[in-house]
Amino acid sequence: MTLHNRSRYGRYAGGPDPLAPPVDLAEALDAIAEDVMAGYSPRHALQEFLRRGGRDREGLDNLARRVQQRRSELLGRHRLDGTLNEVKKLLDTAVLEERKQLARDAMMDNTERAFREMQLQNLPQSTAAAVNELASYDWQSSSAREAYDRIKDLLGREVLDQRFAGMKQALENATDEDREAVSEMLRDLNELLGKHRRGEDTDADFREFMAKHGDYFPENPQSVEELVDALAKRAAAAQRLLQSMSPEQREELMRLSAQAFGSAELMAQLNQLDNSLRALRPGEDWSGSERFGGQEGLGLGDGTGVLQDIAELDELSEQLSQHYNGSTLDDLDLDALARQLGQNAAVTARTLAEIERAMQDGGYLRRGADGDLRLSPQAMRRLGKSLLRDTAKQLSGRQGGRDTRVAGAAGEQTGSSRQWEFGDAEPWDVTRTMTNAIRRTMADGGDPGRGLHLAVGDIEVTETEARTQAAVVLLADVSFSMSAEGRWVPMKRTALALHHLVSTRFRGDRLQLVTFGRYAQSMDIGELTALPALREQGTNLHHGLLLAGRFFRQHPSMQPVLLVVTDGEPTAHLLADGESWFCWPPDPETIRVTVAELDRLARAGTQATFFRLGDDPGLERFVGRLARRIDGRVVAPETGDLGAAVVGEYLRAHFRGRAYDDDWAAGI
Repeated sequence: MTLHNRSRYGRYAGGPDPLAPPVDLAEALDAIAEDVMAGYSPRHALQEFLRRGGRDREGLDNLARRVQQRRSELLGRHRLDGTLNEVKKLLDTAVLEERKQLARDAMMDNTERAFREMQLQNLPQSTAAAVNELASYDWQSSSAREAYDRIKDLLGREVLDQRFAGMKQALENATDEDREAVSEMLRDLNELLGKHRRGEDTDADFREFMAKHGDYFPENPQSVEELVDALAKRAAAAQRLLQSMSPEQREELMRLSAQAFGSAELMAQLNQLDNSLRALRPGEDWSGSERFGGQEGLGLGDGTGVLQDIAELDELSEQLSQHYNGSTLDDLDLDALARQLGQNAAVTARTLAEIERAMQDGGYLRRGADGDLRLSPQAMRRLGKSLLRDTAKQLSGRQGGRDTRVAGAAGEQTGSSRQWEFGDAEPWDVTRTMTNAIRRTMADGGDPGRGLHLAVGDIEVTETEARTQAAVVLLADVSFSMSAEGRWVPMKRTALALHHLVSTRFRGDRLQLVTFGRYAQSMDIGELTALPALREQGTNLHHGLLLAGRFFRQHPSMQPVLLVVTDGEPTAHLLADGESWFCWPPDPETIRVTVAELDRLARAGTQATFFRLGDDPGLERFVGRLARRIDGRVVAPETGDLGAAVVGEYLRAHFRGRAYDDDWAAGI
């Protein structure tokens, strides 16, 4: 006997497509980081990106706009007199056919004919009243009687369609047996809901009910609660439909409902059902209303469906707003979005939710001790790498960019080697590294001929001429003018690019970031990136130089490199008691103590470069004098070139004037 494996294939329905490409977070991370550097919190920045969307993707705002357009379209297309008009047409048909029959019937007594014609002539103007008055009329025309009976059948199907979607079509041309089956379903349903309201165990009753009447419920509920949810939403929409009608329309329909299938029992069962659903789901909107202004008439069932659509659209609007506490895009009802706006809208929303999830689960955002989201070190590294790559392109373009790499960038080779240490950027000595691996393998009893596994201890790097390590301080102006003149974000991008370069390519160097406004403060890169724009006045370069001097003294064997980014003259200095003294225009004492501190740094061999932002003549004169005084440099870059200018000056100081730009940039 041979067994054959059989496979069945179908549409994947288990969540996100497992074969779909992973979500590209680069665009999201760049946009979020840009907003964070502009002063927004990471949570707000993430929400803003999700609201705006990407270059080729809709955002939540656009989806919300389409939801509102869909809502307005439904209200502007329809009106709610569809059932009344249909009943009126059937009534007019019945009366016309009866008059024709009366005129044709020569055997009828003239007095009776006149009486019947008078009855038809004097019917009330109200459609409901006319239908009720003719309930006991003895129709002479079979076609008239058929039209009138269709009124009762229509009303029965409509009132059922209000509670059970699709019932109007299902019961068209229904037999007495079909109508009795519906009555039996209603009786069983009311009994089931009655038990549920009393808190009785209804699991077995529910299974029995669905086995018997499940065809009436295309939603396929899996529990009593799901059944109640589906029925209550529909019943509440039916009540909102009535509330949306004019008082005259509402009264007409209520009076006509008594004629549904010609059965008072049916209406009693439906009233009992409504009462149970109201009690079980009081939180549904049972009293709302809408204003319809279109030309397309709706019947009771279709109108209830439209009110359900509007309620679903309102829920989607709330979900898309993300304004409630604890909101995430996982809250979005993608099935509802697909029903209302199409499958592409659901795909867009699912992608946005995946971006939100990946930004947090992927480690790019993490919660701090205060519970708020922050850019993680992983996100900072990725962002720094991107910014450094952009800076390298600017440097290569500016220098002509040869596609070469010089091993001697870290110093000329001496011919000797040494064991690799963390942070080393020197090239490997491959011969000695492989020899070490062979010796270690043999010492461990292994056979080198069967393969080698390198260990960290095997690696040797070529010795180079001594290269001076640098202690680098980036002094970044964070006074109010930096924010007001649009230099805040470029300053942060510059700091992040420099930080990434030092931490990944020149690990032997040390970098300190110092901000100076009214006071100066040493910061790590995460703090600087998240620093909001400061509104206080003051450019306390004096305090910043004091902190720079302290950092240089902590690294006495390294070459001190000072990089100052500013857009204004010093307007504050630190007093002996630690307070900051502010004065505009600059006080002579502020200038004196600032220059004195810079002189001290110069005597310690500090290489200084000033990056002057803007065209202020006073600042131009001041930094020019400072640079000449200490044999420093002044660079006046455009705001967009600040990163390349700072990184370039760092490399120039690091390699002491040797060509670096092309070789370094080619390796990024």
